[in-house]
Amino acid sequence: MLKSYVIRSGRFTDAQKKAYDSSAEKYIIPFSGEYSPSEIKLDFTEIFANNSNVTLEIGFGMGIATAEIAQANPEKNYLGIEVHRPGIGRLLWEIEKRGLSNIRIIEYDAAVIAEKMIPAFSLEAIHLFFPDPWPKKRHHKRRLVQRPFTETLAKCLKPQGYLYMVTDWEDYALHALDELTATAGLRNAYEGFAAPQNWRPVTKFEKKGLSKDHKISELYFVKV
Repeated sequence: MLKSYVIRSGRFTDAQKKAYDSSAEKYIIPFSGEYSPSEIKLDFTEIFANNSNVTLEIGFGMGIATAEIAQANPEKNYLGIEVHRPGIGRLLWEIEKRGLSNIRIIEYDAAVIAEKMIPAFSLEAIHLFFPDPWPKKRHHKRRLVQRPFTETLAKCLKPQGYLYMVTDWEDYALHALDELTATAGLRNAYEGFAAPQNWRPVTKFEKKGLSKDHKISELYFVKV
């Protein structure tokens, strides 16, 4: 299977490791490929112990924006996918520091999770903030926001649920706009790119892109 990510090196700080070791069992949902897709679909009511809406965030990085959004919306649930363990450790640290109960994490490949673990019509929203742009042309096939993956994501959304992507790579933004427009079940909520959503925190990747004079492009599509 073609992977859309690489596990990048990064220092696992003592605080991140301590948070991971002490909190992983409580907040990380295990993935196992030993079961058939029908046997491992997630039950969000059981996982979060409530019937609140669930937002999926793919690739949350260090998780600070994730924690800020979850803290600002305690009535909603958030499921984050990430493979970078220092980032997972940092989010676990943020969860404990902020006393959050509405975040869970899966440490695995988003493409597999979306297909095998997320039930159809189960998500209120999907966030993809600054996904890996894979800037080299020969690597464009690894970009997440393209079909058939966007079709899988669309199936996971509830009617009127939304998919919200932000990137600082203009060619990726243009390609993603074309792919999302062509994805069955999704409708662009804007004419072209979306207006900035004022509830979204500025991320570290966004600051880095702005420092390089990159244009920030946002896409907001709704499930129909």
